[in-house]
This record gives sequence, C-alpha cells and structure tokens, in this order.
Amino acid sequence: MDKQMSPDQVVSRLRSGMTLGIGGWGSRRKPMALVRAVLRSGLTDLTVVSCGGPDVGLLLAAGRIRHLVTAFVTLDSIPLEPHFRAARESGSPARLTEYDEGMLLQGLSAAAQRLPFLPIRAGLGSDVLQLNPELRTVSSPYGDSEELVAVPALRLDAALVHLNRADRSGNGQYLGPDPYLDDLFVAAADTAYLSCERLVDTADLAKEGGPASLLVSRHSVGGVVETPNGAHFTSCAPDYDRDEPFQRAYAQAAADPAAWAAFADRFLSGDEASYQAAVTAFRSEQDR
Repeated sequence: MDKQMSPDQVVSRLRSGMTLGIGGWGSRRKPMALVRAVLRSGLTDLTVVSCGGPDVGLLLAAGRIRHLVTAFVTLDSIPLEPHFRAARESGSPARLTEYDEGMLLQGLSAAAQRLPFLPIRAGLGSDVLQLNPELRTVSSPYGDSEELVAVPALRLDAALVHLNRADRSGNGQYLGPDPYLDDLFVAAADTAYLSCERLVDTADLAKEGGPASLLVSRHSVGGVVETPNGAHFTSCAPDYDRDEPFQRAYAQAAADPAAWAAFADRFLSGDEASYQAAVTAFRSEQDR
C-alpha cells in the first residue's frame, strides 16, 4: 500500500483540540516540516506531548498549545528554548505538565500497551508530585508494599515523527545514534505520520542500517512524507548536523518581537519549498 502524502495532507487529517505527540529529542531529529505545516494550518487548542525543542517553541509562539506535557524544552546547544522561556516568564495561558524523563517514557509505554498507568520510582521525594497534584501513588501488592508513582498513560490522538529512511507503506528506519522515544510515540498514538529524508524500496531498508535500525512498522503509520532536510534546523544524523548558525539566528530573533516578526515573515510565511529556499539563501549569506 502506498501511503505517500504531503505535509499539508498530513495536517488535514489532524483536528483542533487533539492530543499530539511529537518525536525527536530537544533539537534533534524533530519532524519540523510537519510542524511547519501545522503552523500554516488553523489547528489550535492542542495538547502536545514532546521531549521539547523548537517544535514546542514555534507552536507556543503561535498560540497553538493549550496544554504541554514534557520533561524539558531545549535547543541542546542553547539550554532553554527561548519561546518556551518567554511563555513561562510571561505567564502564558498554556498549561504545563512537567515530568521526569523516565516518567514521560513510562507514560508513553503505558499508552503503547493500552494500560491505564505504569509504576515508577522516579518522582518520589521530589517536587514533581507537588507540581502535578493529579499524580497518584500506588503500593506494591507484594510483600514489600513499596510506594510507587502511578504514571498515567499518555494516550495520543496522533503522533508526528521524522526518520532517516522509510518505504512507501510506512516502515521507518533510523540511522543515527539514538532512536529517542519515536517508536513509543508511534505505539502510543491512534495513528502516526512519518516524515523521512528519503523514501526507498522496502528491500533497501535492511541494506543501509540492518534490521535493528527498523524502528517504526507500517501497521502503525497512516501516512509517510518524503521531506529532504525536513528536520531542519534540528539535526538528523548521519544525514546532517544541527544548523547552529540558523539556530542562533532563531534564538536571537525570538528575543525581540520585531525581529521575530521579520524572521517569521522570511522563513515561516510560505510553504515548505519556500522555507527551504529561504534557508539556502541564509546559508549563502553566512558564507560571504
């Protein structure tokens, strides 16, 4: 089955008010072409679950997030994502649920297994329970009676992930050093949409990275999008590193409303082809 779509076709299947999981990690292998398509749409009132990076920053800056569930929001080489910082400092109306990284993994695992929760020790003795009073603890039913945090399942209406390679039926492959939590985002979602650097024949998936690199199975994927440079400006190793000059320009623009308006007009006002052309022009300017 051929599940090829464009980024805008993927977003046409989403709806306002849904719970959306976004794969990647900080400023690494984020499905940015799909996030930019969300920005071009009228989608709003979203609950976003993410190991946050510029995906969260852009959606917060555009006022699209009602509730954010995350363990962090970072650009990696820039410790705190600037739009996230601004939203928190200004008292943004977006609700924040901040978990330990292990708790986020456990919540996605519970959703993937269609369980109501999974227990974990992380969070005990910390402010996580005070900051998230909806969390509950459970006692082990065995002889030890150990108290554990019951992390609720993070069920997703849809997930967006970006991988290095995929075939047309939605099997996805990562070639970098880390799968992050992308497979859990896909498994925790009612449906998932996969963007990739390059579409290849199914038989070729095993040639480049081997069977262990096959991360996402077609049965969980509702659509696949070939988007070269689609994780920009985040990294997508080994295809390309993070675009540090562009990320610095992004962070600097985010600090000033007028500068951000100019940045958004240049890079975010058109379609994906316009974005990539603007990035190419930006790189040429940096080389002069």
